[in-house]
Amino acid sequence: MNTRNLLVLPDDLPVPEDDGACAHLEGMNLPSIALAGTSGAEINLGLEGGTSVVYFYPMTGRPDAPSMPGWNDIPGARGCTPQSCSFRDHYPDLLDLGVGVYGVSSQSSEDQKEAARRLHLPFELLSDCGLGLATALRLPTFQYNSLRLIKRLTLVIKKGSICKVFYPVFPPDENAANVISWLRNNDA
Repeated sequence: MNTRNLLVLPDDLPVPEDDGACAHLEGMNLPSIALAGTSGAEINLGLEGGTSVVYFYPMTGRPDAPSMPGWNDIPGARGCTPQSCSFRDHYPDLLDLGVGVYGVSSQSSEDQKEAARRLHLPFELLSDCGLGLATALRLPTFQYNSLRLIKRLTLVIKKGSICKVFYPVFPPDENAANVISWLRNNDA
């Protein structure tokens, strides 16, 4: 099993199950909460016009950081880097559909800026380090040591309203392709 190459998903990852924790989201309007972006801008997803894809992820690992014991055993935890790279690689397709892309985690802006630079992400990562957006939307979270992290999910938002929820997301490296397929079949 490969535990240190953050770009590769181990074959034996546990598959997360749909626990119903996102069943309330479809049809909700996003609250007006500004989040710090990797560009330094404050982004308020509730005020974004048009269509946006917002993927929430627990945390992006760093290749220079020590291993996280037990991380691969938590269903849905491993795969943030492959998921972000998948959205990066499919970014032109999403732009062609007229869709904006954002990634959100509870990590600090500094951690996200490092990941955005290292992974060459052409879109904003947003820091919900105080979990204000996650709490307002009642998003599912989990504890890892002293950290409260957002479970992996993806929202399609049209003019501030959630019209599609992908949850649970597995495997994470196929999330962008699945979202694009849905968008093409549902008049993005």
